[in-house]
Amino acid sequence: MPAISIKGLTMPESPIRKLVPFAEGAKAKGREVYHLNIGQPDIETPPAAFEAIKNSSLKVLEYSHSAGFPSYRLGLVDYYAKVGINITEDDLIVTTGGSEAILFALNSIADPDDEIIIPEPFYANYNGFGISAGVSVVPVTSRLVDEFALPPIADFESLITDRTKAIMICNPGNPTGYLYTREELEQLKELALKHDLYLIADEVYREFAYDDAEHISILSLDGLEEHAIVIDSVSKRYSMCGARIGAIVSRNKQVMATAMKFAQARLSPPTLAQIASEAALTTGPEYFTNVRQEYVKRRDILVDGLNSIEGVYCPKPKGAFYAVASLPVDSAERFAQWLLSTFEKDGHTVMIAPAEGFYATPGMGLNQVRLAYVLNQDALKASVEIIREALREYPGSLLHE
Repeated sequence: MPAISIKGLTMPESPIRKLVPFAEGAKAKGREVYHLNIGQPDIETPPAAFEAIKNSSLKVLEYSHSAGFPSYRLGLVDYYAKVGINITEDDLIVTTGGSEAILFALNSIADPDDEIIIPEPFYANYNGFGISAGVSVVPVTSRLVDEFALPPIADFESLITDRTKAIMICNPGNPTGYLYTREELEQLKELALKHDLYLIADEVYREFAYDDAEHISILSLDGLEEHAIVIDSVSKRYSMCGARIGAIVSRNKQVMATAMKFAQARLSPPTLAQIASEAALTTGPEYFTNVRQEYVKRRDILVDGLNSIEGVYCPKPKGAFYAVASLPVDSAERFAQWLLSTFEKDGHTVMIAPAEGFYATPGMGLNQVRLAYVLNQDALKASVEIIREALREYPGSLLHE
């Protein structure tokens, strides 16, 4: 039979979704599964998004402009201005989710076999995006013991070659929830300027910063105008993951002109989802105040609960809605499978994401898991107790040694 491409064969499985068959098996046995494995919030989408679709007067579902509706782009310009970022509508292109924005960025700035340096652990799909674009992801490791703070700049610099095109971060981070400080971002800025690199920031969790911490966009850093590329999305901000609307944002005219060619090749972002996303821009600040307060409560339930379990360590994140924890187990992946295939507590179990898939360095994160605190508070309390009891019973638990 004809061969599969090397690109296809090397495309990684999602560490978030590959345990789905085990979860389906648990549900077939009548168990309720608490999904801590995926960042699908249960926060309600702003009603204005649904109302805009219901009240649409469209008679034909047409293509939009390849860069997105002009009215939506102007609305985004106003949104960014409110968070201290001054851009024009020509500095952004509406994309089919943040995923497409990343692909546009990588394809616009890098050629096959060029390199992008990314602190690990990182959003697992970055590996897949790199393979799709023919770009090599070069990891620089952040450590759980340091709460996943930015690795030393010397570690980044030691990895820079003549093939390096960019440094990419997620801020706040998925999977760690780490929120970079201004000092850390300034260090990255100076490195990017020194070596004439792009700095790409995935800022889709911008609104979710806690404990009076401030999110700082790389678009607000002076001197980085030609080097900064931001990835954005409505998915988490407005709990609209299914809309698949994102944006690539940069003041670099060549980057945007190049990204536009890729945008034209895919014709346009989805029309109805743009209508919903534009309407979501009318969401008032109280929405985010309430959401942040809820996530802080959920974070504290999950993280404090995990840290009360013998042998577990989980840094308390200052952003997003994820946490990475180390568990006293021989293999986080085997433990995650066992939770779904074998264990239950009062008819319930939990689904977690092994963190190994969020690292590019082989052998990293083998006893770590990523947990998303996107469930209600009672579900999170129950999940902690399930994990507590499961670690006592798991045959590969290091607590037995």
